[in-house]
Amino acid sequence: MGSFESALKLSAAGLALNAALAAIKIGAGVFGNSYVLIADGIESAADVFSSFAVWAGLRVAVLPADANHPYGHGKAESIASAIVSLSLLGAAIIIAVQSLREIMVPQGPPRTFTLVVLVLVIVIKEFLFRRMVRAGASLGSRALQADAWHHRSDSLTSAAAFVGISIALLGGPGFETADDWAALVACGIIAWNGVRLLRGTLDDIMDAAVSPEITAEVRTLAGGVEGVIEVEKCRIRKVGLHLALDIHVVVDGNLSVRRGHAIAHEVEAKLRASEHRINDVTVHIEPDRF
Repeated sequence: MGSFESALKLSAAGLALNAALAAIKIGAGVFGNSYVLIADGIESAADVFSSFAVWAGLRVAVLPADANHPYGHGKAESIASAIVSLSLLGAAIIIAVQSLREIMVPQGPPRTFTLVVLVLVIVIKEFLFRRMVRAGASLGSRALQADAWHHRSDSLTSAAAFVGISIALLGGPGFETADDWAALVACGIIAWNGVRLLRGTLDDIMDAAVSPEITAEVRTLAGGVEGVIEVEKCRIRKVGLHLALDIHVVVDGNLSVRRGHAIAHEVEAKLRASEHRINDVTVHIEPDRF
């Protein structure tokens, strides 16, 4: 639970930083005559909504099952991840359209101080990305990982802006649109990550099977319980931050109902105690012969 609380705090910190950086970047872009910085600030403003969606999704996902949601609220985490992934795609489209407009109607060169702002943004965003990627991997949260890539996309657009503005300043007349072309390159990276994250999220929503490696490990754990002859079927899906599974184990057909029931409980207990965050196990007992 400690790691979950840490993830919530990290998400809240990201939300606050996105709001502050959005204001700084938009202000610097306006006064520094850099549309790529303004567009970067607009994306950070959109990130505020995304970070809130992740924070809220995680809060709901860990709520216990109730009468209306007998299987828990884990899908809230997947919904939050889908929102963040779609917002990444939306940000890429908006920035690309505005950058093309600026390329067609060039403005004056950006101001030098904008480079300092961009360096600050890159450092902060890269730090948040690394922290959130680790937290997302630790919890198995696609929403946190998607939010982490939102920070990385911000870092990438800022890095592209830095390169573009530097070229515009060093190149002089005729290079005014360099930062806009740099923004277009960053848009492609942002869009690619949005699609990649959305595909994984849709798999979770559609109850796609987990990796063969996890399935094999679960089969091995269940097969190691005393009294289990073999594992006949094993279906595993991701529900929010946890896994849920149905497993059929074969036992001696001459065992009593009580003993078969005890074996099922032992299988369930062993799987729940594993490192795979399994919180819903249905064990079906099959006799080895009729």
